[in-house]
Amino acid sequence: MNRILTWNAFKSWCLIVIGTAVYAFGLQYFIIPNLLMEGGVTGVSVLLNYAADMPVYLTSLILNLPLFLLGWRQLGKSAMVYTLAGTLLLSLFLWLAELGVERDWITPFRTEQDFILVVLYAGVTLGIGLGLVFRGGGTTGGVDIIARILHRLRGWSMGQIILVLDVFILGTALLFIPKEKVLYTLVSVFIASKVIDFIQEGAYAAKAFTILCASPEKLAAEITKELDRGVTLMPAIGGYSGEPKTVVYCVVSRFEIRKLKSLVRLHDKRAFIVINDVHDVLGEGFREE
Repeated sequence: MNRILTWNAFKSWCLIVIGTAVYAFGLQYFIIPNLLMEGGVTGVSVLLNYAADMPVYLTSLILNLPLFLLGWRQLGKSAMVYTLAGTLLLSLFLWLAELGVERDWITPFRTEQDFILVVLYAGVTLGIGLGLVFRGGGTTGGVDIIARILHRLRGWSMGQIILVLDVFILGTALLFIPKEKVLYTLVSVFIASKVIDFIQEGAYAAKAFTILCASPEKLAAEITKELDRGVTLMPAIGGYSGEPKTVVYCVVSRFEIRKLKSLVRLHDKRAFIVINDVHDVLGEGFREE
């Protein structure tokens, strides 16, 4: 048990370290050279860099430390350990990336024409970085801490809090950078959010079938035989008829969707089928972790 916990902690730390490094690289390589923006406290740090030429790594650390202390009091020590790690590592890698740019170890990607290319790669890079950090159980601090505190104290939606704060930050950015750059930033943020979801939910996507049909036991046997997939039979009661029914539940890979549909239709042309997206499937026949 201790070995498993140690291995899981090691994986979490590796993900946080790699994620913050990728995120810092994306900021210094794509975002800052092209006067784009970012949300959260990092966005405020980038804005201060544009307005007063303040180092992003330093302002990010200064702005995050009071929030971290507040979170430590309100959320507890255990909830803030990985957040502190993410905050400090992000500042460290931002400093290293900025040093690399100053000493010509890194040549930033600057463009005056093809901003679509910039926002695409910026969104993917930042999304990969944050996705790895979140998957490791950490955060980069900032508005995440504020959102968690307000959610606990007021019951407000964390997503809505973060959205309002990001809109305010990006709105303030209009005072310092052209509105076209802010609009491009919105595209980058949208792409990053999709990449974060992809990494968080898992690269392995599957489909869950919920089936109501005649002779569910027979269908379950056919699925097991033809697809070599486990099937669950769940008792249910018809809401209209009040009659007892049996629901067939089965998870298959996306490559087996068509075959299972055909199998169900051959078994019962009037079968009722509900198909749902499933992410991060663990267990026999799927990915092991």
